[in-house]
Amino acid sequence: MIIGASGDIGSEIAIQLGKEGYQLLLHYNRNRDMLVRVREQVERESILAELQCDMSNIEAVKQLLAALVFRVDIIIFASGNAYYGLFQEMPIEKIDEMLTIHVKAPMMITKHLLPEMIRNKSGRIIFITSIWGEVGASNEVVYSALKGAQNTFVKALAKEVGASGITVNAVSPGYIDTKMNGHLLAEEKDSILAEIPVHRAGTSKEVAHTISFLMHEQAGYINGEIIGMNGGW
Repeated sequence: MIIGASGDIGSEIAIQLGKEGYQLLLHYNRNRDMLVRVREQVERESILAELQCDMSNIEAVKQLLAALVFRVDIIIFASGNAYYGLFQEMPIEKIDEMLTIHVKAPMMITKHLLPEMIRNKSGRIIFITSIWGEVGASNEVVYSALKGAQNTFVKALAKEVGASGITVNAVSPGYIDTKMNGHLLAEEKDSILAEIPVHRAGTSKEVAHTISFLMHEQAGYINGEIIGMNGGW
């Protein structure tokens, strides 16, 4: 189950896993058109369902969970949004919305699906977090705080469910070439790239390959880790 499968990173994860033979439940909110790209590149039988839900709406999340009919062995949280601006000017409504999307909804979904994973003694829970969740970012204070909350949730839950055969990890990207960074001016992008030792942006495909690795049996001893993908930034 990929939460946020219609984003740049989420859709790339879906394509990667679909090609590897996983059966997919693809969540989207408004951008269903992005799922066309996934459908074009994976076998039709790989996609079990496309699930629409506004993750900022708790009642909608409850309805999504109540309607689930498929067993879920793996959850990948790739959804989210950012807010750029001074913290003191940020509307409280936007803070509430982002808190629900990044923290409340993932916790609700995880809590709902965990019992079956525990019964089956198997499961993978993976978050896409952010470098800002580790070091913080000016003008992205709330986003940084919520990604930090995801990181801590990963570390704590990993300790609680590891004995049940479930691993919980996160991939923490740095500067990735996605629409989320589309607001940056050319000179701002150049300044960031100059700070990154490998002197380039990461790609959604690289994130997807890391997610794929974490799902393999060979990665079963990796648990409670926040894996940085930032080119040494």
